[in-house]
Amino acid sequence: MRVHELILYRNFSETVFLDMADVANNYLNPDSDKEVLIDKLYKCINEIVTIARDHGFNGNLWHGYLTYLLTTNENAFSMSCEKKGAIEGSINELALHDLKIFKEAYDVEWDDIEKVLGVHFISMIRAFNNPDNMGVIYSQSLRERIEVLNGQLAGAKDVHQMYNALTDFYKDYGVGKFGLHRAFKIVSDNQDPEIVPITRTEKVMLDDIVGYDIQKKKLRDNTEAFIKGKKANNALLYGDSGTGKSTSIKAILNEYYKDGLRMIEVYKHQFKDISNVIAQIKNRNYKYILYMDDLSFEEFEIEYKYLKAIIEGGLETKPDNVVIYATSNRRHLIRETWSDRKQASDDVHGNDSMQEKLSLATRFGESIYYGKPDQKEYLNIARELAKRYDIRMTEEAIEKEAVKWELSHGGRSGRTAQQFINHLIGIEE
Repeated sequence: MRVHELILYRNFSETVFLDMADVANNYLNPDSDKEVLIDKLYKCINEIVTIARDHGFNGNLWHGYLTYLLTTNENAFSMSCEKKGAIEGSINELALHDLKIFKEAYDVEWDDIEKVLGVHFISMIRAFNNPDNMGVIYSQSLRERIEVLNGQLAGAKDVHQMYNALTDFYKDYGVGKFGLHRAFKIVSDNQDPEIVPITRTEKVMLDDIVGYDIQKKKLRDNTEAFIKGKKANNALLYGDSGTGKSTSIKAILNEYYKDGLRMIEVYKHQFKDISNVIAQIKNRNYKYILYMDDLSFEEFEIEYKYLKAIIEGGLETKPDNVVIYATSNRRHLIRETWSDRKQASDDVHGNDSMQEKLSLATRFGESIYYGKPDQKEYLNIARELAKRYDIRMTEEAIEKEAVKWELSHGGRSGRTAQQFINHLIGIEE
């Protein structure tokens, strides 16, 4: 395997490909230390099986591993093809050169290597059965699509068939962590911030939220404009707790993920890293929402200044593929007291101080209010949720118990209604 001749697909996060190539290239070399090769081979098998377990791969794990490399390697070619498919230009010749080497790797016959080295595990990973098929990293639909790609690449007659299959995948899903995941978090550990995938996300959709139709339409319209490359606003969802603000934003991600929408969760203490994060994503072919949940500041907290500069006011403009969606229980994000106003009236520039505290909220062009439901709306939410979960109670009984529940569980809200239904499900089971 001519892995050292790779041009585009060569920077891998682990050495398995190189080590397996070393085994395949030197197992007949009389000067090679057979025990070293066997040890290297066992370590590689361990890594390949671990990757298969985490991602839910089955079948020929060697082929699956090669496909895993091609779908996760971010390089000049793969990133140019993401969400666009096959491209024009000289870079295609480099890609075909690399795919020829990968085809040789797919076609390696391991039987002779197994016999010469006296090992018996290579054949096992060619027909591997992952018992629970429950990889924790990829969703089931993505695993199934990668399995299709794996079959196409392994069975391709030539590199041109491989090229077509791979670029079609890049067009449908993209490449690397941004292509294969929908949600991310920021990890810094006192170093440069790293964008890390969140592998388990809530599978909620906007239709799962009962009521709030006007609010959902505003959020949907703004997001669709953003996805289509039109002008879109940063959005602030504010109002009473438990009314579906955070759930609405999670649902937006699930509804538009297939259209190239991605979401990065940002906490208040990470605002200083936002510029670095934007630098990592501004040239990718995706649309990113920077998601800030439960956003508010005490008057002694100054992190909001970083956010103000990013939204509007800094020398470097926010790229067109990034918007900010935030939730808050307060319309005015920086805490203000009556004493502040009294002090401002005695301050020569008191109005300036007041405007400083109000200016952050005004930089969200779309402000969407989620109010607490009244009694009628609350009971409607409870009834609709009861139907969805097939609760075997009359509507009258549902309403009666729902009222009793909210009186002792924090008042009327969509969250309270959902907790009430969870309670009923638990009783029935």
